[in-house]
Amino acid sequence: MIKVVQLGLGPIGQRLTRYLSEREGIQIVGGIDPDPQKTGKDLGKWADIQEMNITVSPNLDSCLSVDDADVAVISTVSSLKKLEAQVKEVADCGLDIVSTCEELSHPWQTQPELARRIDDYCKQQGVSCVGTGVNPGFLMDFLPSVLTSVCRKVEHIKVKRMQDARPRRKPFRDKIGAGLTEEEFNEKRDTIRHVGLPESVYMIADAMNWELTDMSETLEPIQADKSIQTESGTVKRGDVAGVRQVARGYQDDQEVITLIFEAAVGIEHSHDSIYITGDPAFTSTVEGGVNGDIATSAIIVNTTQAISRATPGLKTMLDITAPAYFSKQEAPVLD
Repeated sequence: MIKVVQLGLGPIGQRLTRYLSEREGIQIVGGIDPDPQKTGKDLGKWADIQEMNITVSPNLDSCLSVDDADVAVISTVSSLKKLEAQVKEVADCGLDIVSTCEELSHPWQTQPELARRIDDYCKQQGVSCVGTGVNPGFLMDFLPSVLTSVCRKVEHIKVKRMQDARPRRKPFRDKIGAGLTEEEFNEKRDTIRHVGLPESVYMIADAMNWELTDMSETLEPIQADKSIQTESGTVKRGDVAGVRQVARGYQDDQEVITLIFEAAVGIEHSHDSIYITGDPAFTSTVEGGVNGDIATSAIIVNTTQAISRATPGLKTMLDITAPAYFSKQEAPVLD
């Protein structure tokens, strides 16, 4: 039985509560969030499921059940700088860590000093730590790396993630700027983006043992060519429907990694496609695409088992046992 304490009970955290609580082999023993609207409430009731007799605590110090936990699931921030203190606090409790923090997925090249500090601290405390999710953490980095296992030679990897943002939760649509004017988009350009694309480039390069000489990233708005209705309002024709973000990795002047992320309300053909140029060359496509909200929470749940088996330190998805769905069934009774 893996005993879990949750840190962060926003929309993803609430979904995680539901997924963790339904999984055989996992027991939630605590929930933590400093939001006064959540503290003191029953964790299950807050997640819109049956009461769990677990009261949401404002911090680790006030969560008495933390001593019973094995793994901390952190779904709080996307910024590695903001996450560092939380990781250290959890590591001091002797808990392994699985986090949704996008910048934690592969920070060795993007934020090397922070990565080393977190790695050293986790090793000192004897715990392991990994950042994952559907993207980064799987679709645009780990999965294409695994697919090259059947290749004799690889020359180029391209991944395209095209998704209609209408079925996604409102915070996701806000993150990609849906509904903004072009002027508003440009004013908020620093905050409107998919976080983690450079980390995905470097994870693939790490898997391929490619030393990149350069990495570039571009971001542009996708404009609506007609009015589009969403559950949170109407995106007018000519306004921003979403983003097109492209990251490229180079060896000298040769582009060897191309990651294309498009998310907008109204995209008609959602899909996730991986193109391997090599021997053999092939394309793998998930028609309809993988639902990001479901998949991010699911992979976090499934990684709790893998991180419990990992050696201490900061890990990436390349360093741990590949997570898979697991369940713990009762042993059959023999006559």
